[in-house]
Amino acid sequence: MVHQYKNNGYNIVLDVNSGAIHVVDDVMYDAIAMYEAQGEDEIIAALRDKYDKTEIKEALDEIRVLCDNGELFTKDTYEDYMTDFKKRPTVVKALCLHIAHDCNLACQYCFAGEGEYHGRRALMSFDVGKAALDFLIAHSGARRNLEVDFFGGEPLMNWQVVKDLVAYGREQEKLHDKKFRFTLTTNGVLLDDEVMEFCNREMGNVVLSIDGRKEVHDEMRPFRKGAGSYDLIVPKFQKFAESRGQDKYYARGTFTHYNLDFAADVLHLADLGFQQISVEPVVADPKEPYAIREDDLPQLFEEYDKLAAEMVERKKQGKEFTFFHFMIDLTGGPCVAKRLSGCGSGTEYLAVTPWGDFYPCHQFVGNEKFLLGNVNDGITQTQICDEFKGCNVYAKEKCRSCFAKFYCSGGCAANAYHFTGDICGAYDVGCELQKKRVECAIMMKAAEAGM
Repeated sequence: MVHQYKNNGYNIVLDVNSGAIHVVDDVMYDAIAMYEAQGEDEIIAALRDKYDKTEIKEALDEIRVLCDNGELFTKDTYEDYMTDFKKRPTVVKALCLHIAHDCNLACQYCFAGEGEYHGRRALMSFDVGKAALDFLIAHSGARRNLEVDFFGGEPLMNWQVVKDLVAYGREQEKLHDKKFRFTLTTNGVLLDDEVMEFCNREMGNVVLSIDGRKEVHDEMRPFRKGAGSYDLIVPKFQKFAESRGQDKYYARGTFTHYNLDFAADVLHLADLGFQQISVEPVVADPKEPYAIREDDLPQLFEEYDKLAAEMVERKKQGKEFTFFHFMIDLTGGPCVAKRLSGCGSGTEYLAVTPWGDFYPCHQFVGNEKFLLGNVNDGITQTQICDEFKGCNVYAKEKCRSCFAKFYCSGGCAANAYHFTGDICGAYDVGCELQKKRVECAIMMKAAEAGM
């Protein structure tokens, strides 16, 4: 499978199965587009009014060399691998601890229903969290490096339990030869110097929730009584980012139908001094007025192109920043298994509610169909885990013919389920945005190579 596109003046050809990427001239770009369906004489005849015959022949020679070297029109060798991959024994590597089903903000788009996950308000007790960490250790097999994310709602509303669980985890590391990487997601309302100091010492990553420009942020992320939160959190987030050396954090926002010009929000965050940024499209019921719609896609594509071009220019000026969705590793990256199967939700990664129930991930919490078990009894609904283990790019019909499948790993199972009723389905709007982001990310690598 070959994918061709033009972006910001670059002619880019991606050989999907090998991962080889080629930046080519016009004649070679056009010849590649015809190469599989037509013979060389036909290609020469079709292009001779547009290009010199010698140029066409040279392009065809180059194409043959790339094919012989396994860099163009390569075959898919991974599908058979998935048969054995689905039978593999799995271990639990990561937990998302819902330390607080409560929040001090009332974000309009919150999938957790203002932190309550459409259920009851609750804070996780130390005993439930301790049992969750014990479960992770016991079910992690020989894996040494484990991850625990403190999530909500707003985790800082249960801060003492967060600290106590980190301390407990550090004790268990020594006893079981494990290493915990703790992470935290916060809206910043309760962020203070003590929290920053602790996080800088103990948290491998911190996600700082901010949507961008003041008017955008305050519209979607107000307090329960309606006041905006931007002015309160921005100085604290700036201080926190600097205290972490502009590393191991993300200023993470959400854009909606209300701010389709989201590139301005990304650049606003960069201008505030944040160097690690992630601004992502809202995923919402299409009936919601803020939901992203299919009609929004052309403008959003332009915004991604605009953002990518601006980031290239800023890098030339020594003012670069990282945008999460444009991060791509063309030489290494995830192993084949991860590229084919994604995040590991429901098998290697689980969410834990304040009362200790297990779900495949935070986006399934509250849907009893996906209740896997609890911290006391362990996983009792193993058939659900088996279903998630079988979720991969070859189990998803739309993924099989998609050029981006080895970059997005089939996308989010929760989004697929919420829009199609099947974890092996596809959230079409999200897929189109993901494909555009991959194209922009590759273009940026091409521009970087030419700097």
